[in-house]
This record gives sequence, structure tokens and C-alpha cells, in this order.
Amino acid sequence: MKPYLCFRYYLAWMCYAAFLWSSHTAFADSYIIHAARVFDGYSLRTDAAVLIVDGKIAKIDTPEAFSDSEVARVELGDATLLPGFIELHAHLTFRQVPAKDVLRHGITTLRDVGGPLHAPYGGDGSLRVMTSGPIITAPHGYPIPGLGEHDIAIPVANESQARETVRRLVAGGAMVIKVALEPGGESGAPWSHAHVHADQHSHTDSLHQPASVAQNWPLLPLPIVKAIVDEAHSLGRKVSTHIAETHGAQIALDAGIDEWAHAPCAALPDGQLQRAVEQNVKVVTTLDTLSKCVGVFSNVERLAAMGGELLYGAEIAHPDIPWGIDAQELLYLQQAAGLLPLEVLQTATAKAGAYLNIPLLGTLLPGAPADLIAVSGDPLQSLKMLEYPGLVISGGKIVLNHFAAPD
Repeated sequence: MKPYLCFRYYLAWMCYAAFLWSSHTAFADSYIIHAARVFDGYSLRTDAAVLIVDGKIAKIDTPEAFSDSEVARVELGDATLLPGFIELHAHLTFRQVPAKDVLRHGITTLRDVGGPLHAPYGGDGSLRVMTSGPIITAPHGYPIPGLGEHDIAIPVANESQARETVRRLVAGGAMVIKVALEPGGESGAPWSHAHVHADQHSHTDSLHQPASVAQNWPLLPLPIVKAIVDEAHSLGRKVSTHIAETHGAQIALDAGIDEWAHAPCAALPDGQLQRAVEQNVKVVTTLDTLSKCVGVFSNVERLAAMGGELLYGAEIAHPDIPWGIDAQELLYLQQAAGLLPLEVLQTATAKAGAYLNIPLLGTLLPGAPADLIAVSGDPLQSLKMLEYPGLVISGGKIVLNHFAAPD
């Protein structure tokens, strides 16, 4: 065969191999990925390799530890391998955000809080999605005045209704229960300003309300919220709440709610923040969404100083929030909470996975789901690069790959 024909056949074969590797299925049941840096969810390792077998992390070690292995090997070079990110606050289904776009931009697990109810799915080459189902709220409470009830809110008027609603949500697949404790009107809050015209209530609108309805929404009383928390805990579910100011925060604290779905918009007194820390309340930040709130950064700074636990959440589907990893959210966490870049990454990986009670999710430790991303260079030097991963793997299956094909 003529040399130039051999070269053409070689190029064709290499292109075909790259296609196989970058397709929606794994190149093989087992393969090794080697990178200059590997963040395992807790710490950063240099010159490390990860063995993936049957959709799980089998081993993480030095490249030399795999020298006798005959499985396919991927050399990423000067890149960083990380667990896929976990987004704890999104409105994916209600806003019809394409799951594949979110996955290809670095989010491998997502919690849909406030939207249609469904059982958990994904994680095997697709986005892993969990839901709270509709938000439990007071009759005519937030977010009903602007969005109605269908697939977004369930009003309850007494403790019996509250308990039955929790049971129905859990039976339908809810992995967390969400409660609204929002009276409206906080300065700078997106739900207190007109983001949309009154005639534009479509699925692409803001989740939050126009100014004309952003005042004096009724709140669930404490006995009903306590009933919700009690019923959810008896069924093994945590309770998250939308709060933004002191009244809602006080009800949440008195009822024993587990999580604040946002860092509060209005500045809370030190006493409430300290009590939240003492009660081990987790705070999902959504700082990018709430960046115009007058008290949100003060709340986060003081919570961090008191030892509170902050978790990553950017509120995907809200206007101006990327459909994937939100580097601005990471930067706000670093600046407001005084976290090191490595600690910021932990909030979106290992800490979030542990909070979801899915064993080893958000890590690259043996036995963890093989959900990984990779970026060229060192993201600890520039968190922005995380918005554009060059490699995305879900459950061991390749979703996106801009690196070389395996050896």
C-alpha cells in the first residue's frame, strides 16, 4: 500500500477511535485516567491515576501502581480530574432546562427543588436528578400569587393536610421536602422586583415574582411546619425551606428545619445565625442569584465565622445563572465565606454528596459512582475554567471528551 494511503487509513482509524471514546458509552468496562492533578473530593493529589470499573471508582493511586494493568489508559496531561459537581438548588423540570446541557457543563448530580414530582433517575450516562416535588406553602402563600399551584406549590391549611402531603410527596419519589416561609419584600431580592412583564408567565420566566405581588404573603404557622418536619423525619427525609428574613428564619429554627434553601437575603441577627449553626442547619448559598440582596453576604460571612456549613447551589434555571457549573457562585463563596479554593470545591463535591446520603457520591474514592469531570490546567488558580470541562463522565460513561483517545 502506498505510504500516503497508509497515513490516510491511520488518520481515519484514529478519528474513529476518538469517536468511540467520546461517545455516550464508555470505551470499555474498565479504564484508567491519568492527570497531573486529581482532586478526590477532599484533597488534591499530584500525578495521580484513577481506575474505573463497571461504572465505579475502583482505585486511585500513582501511575506506577497501574503499570501492570492492561486496561485502556487515558493520558490527560496538564489537567485536573475532579468529581462531577452536585447542584443542590435548581428548577430544571419546571423551567424545562435541558438536562444534557447541564451535564455537559460539569453538573453530574442535581436536586430539583420546586417543580413536578418524580422518582430519582439518571447517573448512568445522564444527569442524576432528585426532586422535592412542589413546595409546601400556606394558602395564597409564596410562590402561588405569581405562579399558581400547578407543579410548583401545594397549600396546606392544617397539620393533618401537612402530614398527608409529606407522605404523598415521599411516596412519589421526593428525596427532600421543601417548605416556603417567605413573606416577600426584602430589599434587593429577585422576588421583590419585576423581572418579567405581567403577560409573560411562561416556563422561561423568572421563578420569582413581580413587585406587585411581592408583599405580605401569608406564612405557614409553627405547628404546621413542625408537623411537616416530624412527618418528613419519620420517613427519612430532610426538610429544606425558602427563607429570606427574620420571621421565616425564626419559624424554621423553632420547627427544626434541616436546611435553608438560600442564604437569607435580609441581614439576620447574630443570635439566629448562631442558633442555626448550633442546630447544624445546612445553608445552600445561591449567592449569584441573590447578589443584590442587602444582607446576604453579611449572613454568609458571619455564618462561616461561626462554623456554619455552607453548600454549593446556584439555582440553575434562574436568569443569568449558567446551565452548569457557576464559577461566580464559587468565587462569591471564596470571597464572602473566606474559603480556600480547595474548600470551595469541597462544598460542591464530597460535602454535598455526604449531605445527600449517597455513599461516596462527590468523591473519587474506591466504591464511588464514576462521575468525573476534567479541565485543562489548575482550577485552583482560576475557578472560572470549571465552567468549561473538557471531559465529563457519568456512571463510567463518557458524555463529553475533548482530550485524546485512550492508548
